[in-house]
Amino acid sequence: MLPAVIAFGIAFFCFTLRCSVTVARMQDIPTWRRFLPLSLFLIAAAASLLRAFDIPEVANAISFPLNLAVVLLSFREIRGGRRKRELGPSV
Repeated sequence: MLPAVIAFGIAFFCFTLRCSVTVARMQDIPTWRRFLPLSLFLIAAAASLLRAFDIPEVANAISFPLNLAVVLLSFREIRGGRRKRELGPSV
């Protein structure tokens, strides 16, 4: 069971990293919206590192909600960028 949990954690970490980097590379949105998912991801990673210093309460309270926010914000920006490209240059 533990290897499955570890594999899921690594996969989710890589997925959030990929989503945030994809949004950061988009040029057609304002800078603060491009780097918001990446900054939230870095804050979540730093909060997750608090487990190494025996502060798991803060890590549990902050890390997962921030990672979920990264995924949701990234999906919103990626979907909006695709929709804008599909509609053409008139929008």
